[in-house]
Amino acid sequence: MTMDRIIREEARLIILKALAEQSDATLNSELLRLNLERYGISRPRAWVHGELDYLVEMAAVTVTDAGTVKVAMLTDKGQRHVERKLVIEGVKRPSLPGG
Repeated sequence: MTMDRIIREEARLIILKALAEQSDATLNSELLRLNLERYGISRPRAWVHGELDYLVEMAAVTVTDAGTVKVAMLTDKGQRHVERKLVIEGVKRPSLPGG
């Protein structure tokens, strides 16, 4: 597995978890970019948009364009991945609770 693939799968999980932490399950791409930086993944907003596009293809999020940012909302499928109830290909699996 390449380092790029590992980073992308990790970033997608971080995005889903960040959305799951919100009361409305929604964040914009700039806030998601800043969240990824906290985990050492420093990429431009366009890269985050590409990862959101992947998550849309996997039905893990929905996205609405809002000017220069995209607003992502977690779907039930994305939430179920975060809860380890199903696996979405290309997204790192969350750690077991307490692990």
